[in-house]
Amino acid sequence: MDPTPRLSAVVADGVATVTIEHPAKRNALTPRMWRALPELLSRIATDPAVRALVLTGAGDVFSAGADIGALREPGDVMQDLSVRAEEALAAFPKPTLAAVRGYCVGGGAQLAVACDLRFAEEGARFGITPAKLGVVYRSSSTRRLVSLVGPSTAKYLLFSGELIDTGRALRVGLVDEVLPPGELAVRVAEFTRVLTTRSQLTQAAAKEFASGREDRDAYWAAQAGASGDREEGVTAFLERRTPRFGWTVGAGAEGGPELPRSSRRTDQSVT
Repeated sequence: MDPTPRLSAVVADGVATVTIEHPAKRNALTPRMWRALPELLSRIATDPAVRALVLTGAGDVFSAGADIGALREPGDVMQDLSVRAEEALAAFPKPTLAAVRGYCVGGGAQLAVACDLRFAEEGARFGITPAKLGVVYRSSSTRRLVSLVGPSTAKYLLFSGELIDTGRALRVGLVDEVLPPGELAVRVAEFTRVLTTRSQLTQAAAKEFASGREDRDAYWAAQAGASGDREEGVTAFLERRTPRFGWTVGAGAEGGPELPRSSRRTDQSVT
């Protein structure tokens, strides 16, 4: 495995898989990796061939968080970078899923919480650890965690910095599914394959509404009326076939090149 800290992106069958790679430090993210993530996500989001995104870590660890050595940088540089990356991931316009093995701690957990869903392999460990470093967790990150697990569990995690196992993570809603060892990749592939067959229109609207936005009902009603997806969905159901939904996020969007439609690997190396 290449020891160079980097993020890599592979797109295949409608699913983009972004992998955190820093094996020497349990996939801890360096400042350049934090900076690279929003740009990488922006490029992927403009690709109409991508219908879902999976975030994972190389090997048997998701991410141990921020590279602690970088925390010696002056001021709140590292926090600013991590929050910017977190917000970019939360704003990604298509379904996102964190596939977690091993440690998912600190900034790694921050990114996992920013995903729409989290699937974990048995034995994974989760922790939100700013209290171990004297770091004030940002209000936006705290609110996102509270909305996911509730105020009591969020306080437990933030106050103590203690790690929790997959059983507790599942009970409190931090993860959505726990898989036996060796079955995570298969389940993630199976589930994301389902996501790619569903209506992006439904998914995009639901993602906005679930995040608390309340001013776009008329917009999404107009999108639904013009898309033809409802008619296609009903017709496909009656004909007992897979629907061919036409509405896509970012189709023809300006500001970023489309990636080739075939399976391909796009690496962004950072040090």
